[in-house]
Amino acid sequence: MIRVWGRRNSMNVQKVMWALGELEQPYERRDVGGSFGGTDSEQYQAMNPNGLVPTIEDGDLVLWESNAIVRHLARSYDKAGLWPADAGGQARADQWMDWAISAFGPPFFGMFFHLIRLPPEKADRSVVESGVRACGRLLGLLDRHLATRAYLCGDSLTVGDIPLGVMAYRYFNLQVERPQAPNVAAWFARLQSRPAYQKHVMIPFGRDLAEWEALEAASAGVQ
Repeated sequence: MIRVWGRRNSMNVQKVMWALGELEQPYERRDVGGSFGGTDSEQYQAMNPNGLVPTIEDGDLVLWESNAIVRHLARSYDKAGLWPADAGGQARADQWMDWAISAFGPPFFGMFFHLIRLPPEKADRSVVESGVRACGRLLGLLDRHLATRAYLCGDSLTVGDIPLGVMAYRYFNLQVERPQAPNVAAWFARLQSRPAYQKHVMIPFGRDLAEWEALEAASAGVQ
């Protein structure tokens, strides 16, 4: 059984949990990070010297970095086509995993952090507004790409969809302005129809820091 270390409401942990759900792979998740603490313990840092989540134990293998974990799981336990069969498909999946982190991630995380994770007196509205503009522009690029395909790498879900798909749930549930993007909306609807996405990604995160902390505490022990 694979052991996952990380809190349920972490987006990086959600990538791993969603992949495990799609692969129908048994797991045990242990709460660590955020309000649960534990990432600075000697035991945890022996596994992950970064002191971040997630970390997995898969037999004798200890692995950190969420995208690397998702790729490992898909390569090792693929039952659902998450890992593309050909080198070109694998490269395209890597491309979209990296794009989610390097292009969409920075403006999105800034916007999310200042809207949800900071108390109002510390939030910077200019960061939010900059994130709204940048994410809106990137949404147009994504919409054009999805005009001819159901998922980011073709007609079926792959690891390429997972990092952006996790961010999409929060992005589309923030009270911010978004441009019309019908192809992205259709892709997001397809994700929401998947049981593993419903269980591991569609987790309420609240409207402010107080709700975030309450919901995080309520998720303790939920597998």
